[in-house]
Order: sequence, then structure tokens, then C-alpha cells
Amino acid sequence: MSKDYAKEFREDLKEFHEMTEKFYQKDINIAAYKRFSGGFGSYAQRGGASSMLRLRFAGGEIRKEQLLFIAESIEKYSISLVHFSTCQSVQFHNLSKAQVCALIEESFDHGIITRGGGGDYPRNVMCSPLSGVQKGEHFDVLPYAKEAADYILGFIHTVKLPRKLKICFSNSAENITHATFRDLGFVAAEQGTFDVYSAGGLGREPRMGALTASGVEPSKMLYYIKAMVDTFVAYGNYENRGKSRTRFMQDTLGTEGYIKAYQEKLSQALANEHLDIQISIPKITKQGDALLSQPDGHPAPCLHPLGKGEKLSLIPQKQEGLYALHYHPPGGSPKPEFFRRLYQAILPMDEVALRVSPDQSLYVINLTASEAEKVRPLMEDGAKTLFETSVACIGASICQVGLRDSQGLLAACLEKVRKEDFPDGTLPKIHISGCPSSCSGHQIASLGFRGAVKQTQEGPRPAFAVYEMGCEFQGKEAFGRELGVMLESQIPEFLVKLGREIASRGLFYQEFVERHHEDFLAIAELFLS
Repeated sequence: MSKDYAKEFREDLKEFHEMTEKFYQKDINIAAYKRFSGGFGSYAQRGGASSMLRLRFAGGEIRKEQLLFIAESIEKYSISLVHFSTCQSVQFHNLSKAQVCALIEESFDHGIITRGGGGDYPRNVMCSPLSGVQKGEHFDVLPYAKEAADYILGFIHTVKLPRKLKICFSNSAENITHATFRDLGFVAAEQGTFDVYSAGGLGREPRMGALTASGVEPSKMLYYIKAMVDTFVAYGNYENRGKSRTRFMQDTLGTEGYIKAYQEKLSQALANEHLDIQISIPKITKQGDALLSQPDGHPAPCLHPLGKGEKLSLIPQKQEGLYALHYHPPGGSPKPEFFRRLYQAILPMDEVALRVSPDQSLYVINLTASEAEKVRPLMEDGAKTLFETSVACIGASICQVGLRDSQGLLAACLEKVRKEDFPDGTLPKIHISGCPSSCSGHQIASLGFRGAVKQTQEGPRPAFAVYEMGCEFQGKEAFGRELGVMLESQIPEFLVKLGREIASRGLFYQEFVERHHEDFLAIAELFLS
């Protein structure tokens, strides 16, 4: 960080301690505390008896010393639940008043800023998790994401936004950060420039982002952030929180009117600010010790043959002889002891780093083949199939505003489907959100679920609305179509019936829904009616 924000924001922690004390003494209610504590990356959990704390990591990158802090904190405070969020942060859950107050101080001591982790602030800046090592990427966007993260912290004390502002960077058409439909997205182009999209977002009344600039030199990136902040302040809705996200400016101004307003603010920023940056892209100097396979196709001597699911997790980097390991724990929540074991494993490994992914998984990058062999056993409980990489928000058992237990539904689905032993690809990665906020991204999933209620003869029962045919891939972006509402208890059975039909035809899910869409709808209708 070019500025010591930890020192600046530490002055705010006195008020955090005071308000947290008042909340636990029941001098203020949950709603009042939420409005305050969110700005510190902390919320009271459902029921008000415990708290969570969100550690923000720019671009999702966690360095070894930060991993050590996570591991030591888990052990020191006996933290029972750690969660990878879809905004590439790490969340500690089930914290007492004393624990959350101590942890927020200790986070700052280790240079981990929680300020702006929630509330009406610029949130954690997101980035493609394999930026810099991914084959086929346009260029490494992570250094720019880090620069952006540093820059936007300066707005926390100086600008009052109507609502939160999410900024992200994408290195390829994979678009895992949803850069083309976020509040502000920087999309890498083949020419080494950015295309800039803004005023998009998921949730209630979702919008695709408006293309506000093309061919942007990366050195000018901060001007576009300043223009976004200024546009949001000038035209965002401060009166109605339900209409105060950036995407609603496309309604009030019209898309073309919004683009014009943004470009006016951009012109002012370019004329009045001095925000040019020069960034040196870091180079990986590490040499691999073996290739994944020998010329005869057999595994290299230092790598055991890949078992089920391991081909899914071991990814060759663009740096020859180096690999990334992908770990997707069930529901995005690793066992607490995982962090200490991982730290001990990678401590002697040069240039190894961690990247939290927006799909609640983790990448360990810059591993040689022999290093990958040492780390891989720590991930045995990770996803073995595409379906097991499914995403669920933290859910109503913890979240104050959640309507349904997303994590409980995902666990039930995984248990039911695993018994079928379907071929990989028979079922897709599903996305489950407990409410319309779309924290899991259910609206862009090929198959998504959103918490709801279904009226039955026995009265209202827990249910989820079903979405199909969403897509996040750049150039093919689509919001899913809502099919109807399905009882929560029937969703695992629906997935099994669907999987059996697809497997009987020897197809993958995407092939099936594209070539036999009416058959898919017929199966869904059995559970929607």
C-alpha cells in the first residue's frame, strides 16, 4: 500500500468497540448495528448472539504471512467456521463480542483492512484468480486490481456513496468476476488495453453493464474509477435504498444518458486529476522440476497418476513446468485446520501464493510438480466433479436477510447426488442464493436456485425459485429465466431424476438442455407443479 490505511482507519476502531459493546448489551438493535458495523466488514449473525468478520484481500491474493495470521487466529479463538466469499474475501463466523473486537484489531496489525468490507462503501476489488499464470489470458490484471484497491480506500473517509460499489478486473473471456455486469468492470483486451463496463449488477432487477469506454490504457485506469465515484454521487439515489445501486442509473438516465453522464465526469477527472500510474508486471522466475507427463504419455516421476477429480484440480500454468492446484471445499467452507496444514506445506516453497476465487474456491499457484504432489493430499475433501463445485451463499442460518438455508440445501444435494456416481458433467455447477440478493450468482448460472416460499394445501413451505440458462462468459452473457418455485425438500430428488435422464442418454448437462430442452422442462415441471 502506498499509504498506511491501517494506521488511518485504526482511529475508527474505538467507535467500533463502543457500538459493538452497546449492541451486545442490547442498547441498540440489529438493524441499527448493521448500518454501522457493515462499514467495518462485520455483521451480527442471525439471532444477534454472535458476529462475523470479513477480511478483504485485494484481487483475492493471500500471501504466506497472511495465511499464517488466518491459521493462528483460528487456533487462538477456536474459530469453528471459515468461509470463502464470492467477493474473494475470507470470513470468520460464530465470533463472540470479545473475539470480533480482538480480531479486527489484530487484522489491522497484519495489514489486513476490514474497513469497507460491508456497508455503503467501495468493496473488495475482485480479479480473475489465475491472473498472471493462466494460459490464454490477455494480460496480467492483478497489479491493476491491487492499485485500484489501494486507491478506493481513500474514498471511505471522504465520500458518502448511495450504496456499495463493486469494482472488478477480468483477464479473459471467462469473466469469472462478472466484469461486464458489475458496478465497474475492467475487461482486458488482446491489444493490452481495457474495455470498461459500468452500472451493471445482479440481484433485484439485474442489468448488464454499459460499455462506457474501449481501448483504455491501463496507466489511465484510476481516472475511470474516479469518474464512476463522481457519477454515482451525482446521479445515484440517496432516498430509496432499493433503487440506490449503480444499475438503476440506467433507468433514471437511460443507458445512453448514463454513458453521457459518465463520460462527462471522466472528462473532468482527466482534466483536473493527476492519477496516471506506472506498474511493472511481476515476473515469475521459478523453474519447474518436471512436466506433468513424459513424451510417452505416462505421468512424470514426481507425480502420482491422477485420480478421480484430480484432473479437475491440477492446472498447468503458462509458465512451463509450474502448476496451480484448485481446491473447492464443500459450500466454500474449508475445515478450520486446513489453513495451518496448508501454511506448513507451502512455507518452504518459493513464490507460492494463494488466490481466493469468486466461486468460493482457492487456488495455490506457482507450484512445481513435486510441490503439487505435497500439497494435493490436503485437498482430498475438495470437489471431484463439476457438480461438486456448486456455489451457495452463507444462507439464512447465519445471514440476517437470508430467507432460506442455502448451505443446508447444497449439502443435501451433494449427499443425494454422490450416491448416484454420475459421470462428471452430467449435472452442472449449480448456484444457490438464500434471497434475491444473488450472492451466489444464481441469475447467471446454467441452473440456479433462489430462496422463496411455496403455498401448498398444508400452508406456506420452504422453497426455491428455479433459474435456467444463465451465462457469465463474455460475449454470451445472459440472465437466467425463472421457471417457477420448487419445494426445498424436492430439489435433491429433482437433480437425481434429471441426472439419471441425462446419463441414460450419454450426454453432458449443457448438451441435454440445448438439444432436448422440452425434455428438461418436462422433468422440472414434475417438481414445479
